[in-house]
Parts: sequence; structure tokens; C-alpha cells
Amino acid sequence: MIDMVKEKIEALFKEKKIAGFLGLREQNGQVAPHLFMEGQALEGMCLGDRKIAGDARYPLNKILVTLARQYPEETFGILARGCDERGLYGLFRLNQLDPDKVIAVGIACPGDLALACECKKPFPEALVAGEKIQAGDSIKAGRETLAAMDTLDLDKRFSFWKNQFSKCVKCYGCRDICPMCFCRECSLECEDLVSKGDLPVDIPVFHLTRAMHMADRCVDCGLCDEACPADIPLRLLYKKTAQIMDIEFGFTSGINKDERSPLSMMGPAPKKVAK
Repeated sequence: MIDMVKEKIEALFKEKKIAGFLGLREQNGQVAPHLFMEGQALEGMCLGDRKIAGDARYPLNKILVTLARQYPEETFGILARGCDERGLYGLFRLNQLDPDKVIAVGIACPGDLALACECKKPFPEALVAGEKIQAGDSIKAGRETLAAMDTLDLDKRFSFWKNQFSKCVKCYGCRDICPMCFCRECSLECEDLVSKGDLPVDIPVFHLTRAMHMADRCVDCGLCDEACPADIPLRLLYKKTAQIMDIEFGFTSGINKDERSPLSMMGPAPKKVAK
């Protein structure tokens, strides 16, 4: 699979279509993001598979936003799994990236990883390497978790989340790892909403402020869960906001490339599109 990806990237450089390619490189047994430039050998490039250092996943889209701000006239290639492509679609919609300045080189997730991630989109439309697998079974576990939470009455749910939020150390890891967090000024650092220096965080304001911002952005990549040192089930919280968006508006972030968020429109709520 890596050979097919390298062949595609080399062709993009040869045809002068990209100024750089944002991917992953293995060095000294570690995997990290790397910007490959024209004329630079693709030595060490990897896909983050478990043969090297587990399924290494990074918010490459977040790095791409920074690159695009610094070099707005350049076109960049980027390694993209299904959730990464969903993120790109969201960033295009939110005018954080120019779709004409981004070329995705897509790879499919293996079935066991898609299942573990409860993935709604195990392979991108810009697929270059890997097998297309269906998403149906991979999201079953997430739905069951949401269903179990919804069986609790309101007081028990509120108590559950208060206990979870009380563990927060305000490290901002969930924000910093999120590929869909791009604001130049973060509401979580606004003293009118969140007091500085206090632990535990303002409950429930801190996490509910972020959850509201994620309502039409979150692509369910799960990186926030992986980054949280306190093991707060943040993904479950964002799954709930995504479920509400789906039920009320028929909207799922990043699934349809050209779909607008209902939160960006004024007037009556749009009718839910039959699926």
C-alpha cells in the first residue's frame, strides 16, 4: 500500500501540482507528521500502521490549516483517512481551507481499526490505496453506548457528566489535538466564560462550551478521547451533539462534501433529508 501512495505523491511533485506533501515519517522507531518537499526523497514515509508504532494518528488537517495561513498561494497534498477527509470537507465549508489548494491522497482503514474507531467512513473518496469496507457494523458500538446513556433519567445523566468533568485538569489537550479547532481566539480562554487558574474547571460550562462549538464540526475521529489524560469520555459527549444534529436536521459533519451546516443558516430549520 505504501508503494502506491509514494507513486501518487511522486507524480504530484513531478507534475508540479503541489509544493509539499503533509504525511507521516518514521524515524528512530517513532512516527510523526512531516512535510515532504519537492526533490526530497520519500524515505521514511509511512502510513502509521501498527507494524511500526501502532496505528499512529495525528491531526494533519490542523497542521495543514497553519500551512495554508502561512502560504496561501501554495497547494499542498495531504495523507487522508476517511475521518481526515470528512475533516477536510468541514474545513472547506468553514472557509478555513481552499479546496483548490488541497489534494488528498487517501488510504482506507483496515477493518479492525474501523471497528475500534466506530468509523462512519472507513475509506475516503480520494482513495489511492487500501480496500473499501462497509461502515455498518463499525458504528454499532457507539450507537449502543449512546442508547445506554439515553436510558438514564436526566438527573442521573447530569450527575454522570458532573463527575466526569470534575476530573478535568484543564490541559486543553482536547482542543489542541482536535483537527476541527481552528479559532484564532478560543472561547475556552475567555474569562467571561471560563475562569482562569481554577481547578476543577467551571462545571459544566467549560466542556459544554466546547461541545456547542463542535456540534456541526466534529467528525468523530476520537483524537480527543486518546489525548485526554483524565479519561473523560469526550467522544461520547460529541456523539450526542452529533446525534441531535442528525435527528433534528439530518446533518452529519463531513459526510456530504457540499452540504451546508444548518447552524450557518437563518430562518426556518431545513427539512431533514431522507437517508
